[in-house]
Amino acid sequence: MNVLLKGLSVLALLAMSSWANAFDLQQLSEQLAKPDVIHGQFIQEKHLRALPQPLISKGRFVLAKNHGLLWLLKTPLQQDYRITGKGIARRDNNGWQLLPNKSAGAEQNRLFLAVLQGDSSGLQRDFELTLSGTAQQWKLTLTPRSLLLKQVFNQINIDGGTLVQTIELLETQGDSTVLRLQDSTAEQPLSDAEQHDFAE
Repeated sequence: MNVLLKGLSVLALLAMSSWANAFDLQQLSEQLAKPDVIHGQFIQEKHLRALPQPLISKGRFVLAKNHGLLWLLKTPLQQDYRITGKGIARRDNNGWQLLPNKSAGAEQNRLFLAVLQGDSSGLQRDFELTLSGTAQQWKLTLTPRSLLLKQVFNQINIDGGTLVQTIELLETQGDSTVLRLQDSTAEQPLSDAEQHDFAE
């Protein structure tokens, strides 16, 4: 679950943030903040030191600027998560259930809220941001500043074009996670079902 939260927080941070810094962080921020809704597929590879092969999970995501993020895991098991201003929720037979705020999870959620509120100063306090490339092909490196994030990450690498394409999380204990966001589109609005999921 922790890896999922890390991935969701970084995705939300990238898609909705309002960084200012030169192509340049301000331009990247504006570019990524344009879409109101992004739909796409994801493949997550979790590389653990103890395992010879990565753990792979797949699913789809819905990112809505004014609502939050739906992270819909399809394989190896089916599980839906939602991140909004209220926190992180998981769907079960009784509907959406808010997950307790543990320290690392709470920190991830705090970052997400900073993004939603346009708190660029909070993001820059937590990360050193280094950008290279062009609007069509860029790479952003996030190096943690805060002690709590330094305990989790060595570095976060993000590649993209019009939208984010790949997120790589390099953890302090030697594990890593690669998130590949595929078939992302900003062309379709929220469906009735997705609106209902965010409204519950």
